Amino acid sequence: MKKRVFLSASALAVMALSSAAVLAQDNTFKIGLILPMTGQQASTGRQIEAAAKLYMAQNGDTVAGKKIQLIVKDDTSIPDVTKRMAQELVVNDKVNVLAGFGITPSALATAPIATQSKTPTVVMAAATSSITQASPYIVRTSFTLPQASVSMADWAASKGGMKKVVTLVSDYGPGIDAEKFFKDRFIFNGGTIVESLRVPMRNPDFAPFLQKVRDAKPDALFVFVPSGAGAAVMKQFLERGMDKAGIKLIGTGDITDDDQLNDMGDGALGVVTAHHYAAAHPSAMNKKFVEAFKKANKGMRPNFMAVGGYDGMRVIYEALKATKGQGGGDALLAAMKGQTFESPRGPMFIDAQTRDVVQNIYLRKVERQGGELHNVEFDVIKDVKDPGKSK
Repeated sequence: MKKRVFLSASALAVMALSSAAVLAQDNTFKIGLILPMTGQQASTGRQIEAAAKLYMAQNGDTVAGKKIQLIVKDDTSIPDVTKRMAQELVVNDKVNVLAGFGITPSALATAPIATQSKTPTVVMAAATSSITQASPYIVRTSFTLPQASVSMADWAASKGGMKKVVTLVSDYGPGIDAEKFFKDRFIFNGGTIVESLRVPMRNPDFAPFLQKVRDAKPDALFVFVPSGAGAAVMKQFLERGMDKAGIKLIGTGDITDDDQLNDMGDGALGVVTAHHYAAAHPSAMNKKFVEAFKKANKGMRPNFMAVGGYDGMRVIYEALKATKGQGGGDALLAAMKGQTFESPRGPMFIDAQTRDVVQNIYLRKVERQGGELHNVEFDVIKDVKDPGKSK
């Protein structure tokens, strides 16, 4: 009897999910933005929310006759909370699109809900390669760790003169992606991985791991940590005198996050990273974006999370325009696929087959510009697809 009750309750939940989007046929177009606004990843939420609101301020809150309503929810980066919020947004608020997702486990927790309810879901932050394969309704406007890691491995081996490297990553999906793709490519290019270290996601203490690195005496330490944790790594790296011991710090752009870079001090100078966006990107469009973002947010500098949020809103707006405000999730999803446009990060497009972002990856070095620390681009790899899907 209990089993029958459970099954019928499950069936009702699925029916509610699948019909909820259809019921939202009024003149309001609702975007459910689920972000970590508090906790370890709070800077991610703050940046994406600010970027989404800036896009709306610049492009209006009415598209194709529909009034855009942004509903922001704080999931504190706890996947169970994300899942509950996504379900409530679809069933109760009848949102047309889900968006945000600060970390991979949160995006993956939402994938079944996106599929059942046929709700387009725009991932603006989370960067594990497999995310877009978790649901046919997921589109990504951030980046993937393999994009940045492979580019970094190529540079380190060929132009960086590095032969022996230790990898240090946060122990969850993106970190494991970063480790695997850097390691495989660096070894392919003739380098040696001395050791691969993984740090717990919750309450990380980098000190014992960095001591191991110092003892191993590699040419460089390759690091991936989530946005917001880079400052702690940098501080402890310098405290242990690893730079003076001749160990170079390299990694994905998360470690020299524009949101924190100025607070890292001169010890960050010379750190080389590979990433898809820097506030110092020299295009005219980006200069306007940075200026507008700072003006709207009390001088806060946009980081790579902000550009993922800004471009995510663009993808949603353009899909709504293309469908003329008509049609449900499938029509919107079809209009999101294949979008090609100029972003503050440079040219990018949404691959129609994978629903993932294709974009330039830049090699950058931390330098002082105009009295501030910046990630200054010195090389570019154009139109990089996710290496995690190119096999």
